[in-house]
Amino acid sequence: MDTVTQVNPPAASAPAAMSGSELLGKALKHHGTEVIFCLMGGPMHDAMRTAMAEGIRCFDVRHEQAAAMMATAYARVLNRPGVCMACSGPGVMNLVTGVGQANADCTPLLVLGGAYPVSQHAKGAFQELDQVALMRPITKWAERIYDTHRIPEIVATALRVATSGKPGPVYLDFPGDVLANTVDDSKLRWGAPHCERVPERSCADPASIERVLALLDGAKKPLVLSGTGIFWSDAASELQAWCERAGIPFYTTPQGRGAIPEDHPLFFPHARSTAFKEADFILIVGTRMNYVSSFVAPPRFSAKARRVRIDIDPAEISISRGLDVGITADAKTALTQLLDAAPPNLSAQFEDWRKRLAEIEHNKKDSSATKLNSNEEPIHPLRLCREIRDFLDRDAILAVDGKDILDFGRQSIPTFVARHRLNSGTMGTMGVGLPYGIGAKVARPDKQVLVLHGDGSFGLNAMEIDTAVRHKVGVIVVISLNGGWCGDPNKTRPGRDLGYTRFDKMAESLGCHGEFVEKPSDIRPALERAAKIAKTGQPALVNVLTDWRAVSGGGNFAFYST
Repeated sequence: MDTVTQVNPPAASAPAAMSGSELLGKALKHHGTEVIFCLMGGPMHDAMRTAMAEGIRCFDVRHEQAAAMMATAYARVLNRPGVCMACSGPGVMNLVTGVGQANADCTPLLVLGGAYPVSQHAKGAFQELDQVALMRPITKWAERIYDTHRIPEIVATALRVATSGKPGPVYLDFPGDVLANTVDDSKLRWGAPHCERVPERSCADPASIERVLALLDGAKKPLVLSGTGIFWSDAASELQAWCERAGIPFYTTPQGRGAIPEDHPLFFPHARSTAFKEADFILIVGTRMNYVSSFVAPPRFSAKARRVRIDIDPAEISISRGLDVGITADAKTALTQLLDAAPPNLSAQFEDWRKRLAEIEHNKKDSSATKLNSNEEPIHPLRLCREIRDFLDRDAILAVDGKDILDFGRQSIPTFVARHRLNSGTMGTMGVGLPYGIGAKVARPDKQVLVLHGDGSFGLNAMEIDTAVRHKVGVIVVISLNGGWCGDPNKTRPGRDLGYTRFDKMAESLGCHGEFVEKPSDIRPALERAAKIAKTGQPALVNVLTDWRAVSGGGNFAFYST
C-alpha cells in the first residue's frame, strides 16, 4: 500500500468546508483522471460538475452500459484505468453488462455509482437497492462509502486494487447524504497520486527459468501463446525479443493481437491448427487456459506437449491442469529473465519447424484468396473485410463486434500495434463495438479508429452514434448488413431475421455521415469518404449489404452437452 502523506488539497483555492461531491471530483483529478464516461442523474450531479471544473472531460452517453464499455476501451488502449459513473438504482444496474465484460477481460475500471441516502436505509428510500451486492460478483472489489472524509482514501485504495496483480474493475457506492455532507478540508489525507505510482514487478524463481530452458532444449516444435496480460505488463517488446531470440512461432488470443506485428516472419495464422496440434512445447504467457484456447488441451493440442505457464496471479497457476512448470511472475520481468538466460544459438534447432509452418501458411493463404477478391452480389463478408484491411492505416485501432463478421474479420484483418485490436472478448458480449470505438478514439484522437459491426450487434448500442456526434468523436463505423443475427444459408434459425435496416439514414438523422453500399467496387470509395469526414470530428457510418448465406465457420466455443 502506498505511504499516506499529509498534504494540502489539490486545489489551492478550495474552501474550508468541502462537500463529498466536491471531494470526489477533486480526488479523481488528484489521481490523474482525464476522462469520465457517464450518464447524468442524482445524486452524482455535483460530483460531475466538480470534475468538469477540475478539467476532467465528461462524456455523457445514451445508456450506462455503453459508458462502462467506453471506459473499458479507453483503459485497454492507454494501459491505465478507465472511469465511468452512473446515478443510483437503474443507472447502476445498467452498468452491469459493461462492468461484467471488463471483469471477464481483466480490465481495470473505476466504477462510481450514486446510491440512496444511508439515513434512509431500510425505510423504502427512492431507488433503495444493495448495489454493492450487485457489483461484488463482477468486480475485484466493491465497497460503499459511509464517511465523507474517507473519500480520497478509498478512491486511492480502489485504484490500487484495480491495477495490482491481475487487473480488473472496482466499484464504489456513494450514498446521497455522504456526497452532500461537508468536511473540514484541513483534516483530509491525500495519498500520492496514483498516476505517479511505479508498478512493482515480481520475478520468476531462477530455478524455474532454468527448468523452462531445459524443457525447451528438448523440444522440436515449440510455440508461444500470449494474451492481454502482455499489454498490462507492458511486455510487448520483451515478448517479441524472446520469440526472435528463440526462433519460436507465436500466436495470441483475439484480444491480445498486435503484441507482435502480424506480418512478422514468426507468425503463421493459416497454420494455427497444425501448430497447436503438433507443438511439443507451449509457453503460455499473460493469458488464461480457458475456452478461447480450448483449455490448451487435447484434442486441439497434443497430450504429450510440455506446458509452461507464466501468470501474475497465483490462483491462475494453481487451477491450471497439466502444467510442467507454473511461474507466478510479472510477464515483462519473466520474459526478460528468459532472454538473459537463453543460449545464443537456440533459434537454429527449430528451423525445420518454422519451414513446415511457413509451407502450410503459403498454401492456405493462397486458397483463401477467392472469397477475399469475390465480386459477387450480395457482397461476401470476406470481400468487405479485405477492403477494410487494405484501407486501414497500419497503426489503426480496429474494434470488431458481431458473430460471423467477427470471425471473418479475425481470419482476414491483421493488427500490427499493441492494444489496437478490440472485440467482444472472453464474455462474448454483443454491442461493444461502437462504445469501444468511441472510447478508443477518445483515448487516441490522433489514430484512425474503425468499428466493424454486425447489424444485430450494432442495434444494441446504436444510439451511441448520437454520443459520437455530440462530442465530435470522428469514428468510422462499417456495418455488415446481412439482414439478421448470424449468417444462415437456409434461414432456419428462430428469431434470426431483422430485415435490412437503413442504419445509414438513421445515422444521418442524428448528424452522422451515412452511406449505403451494395456493390463491392463501391466499398473503398465509401471508406475513403468516411475517413475524410471523420478527420473533421464528424462520425461516419457505411452500411454495406452483405450475403446472408455466408457463414464464417468460426469456432463453436459453447458446449452445452456433456
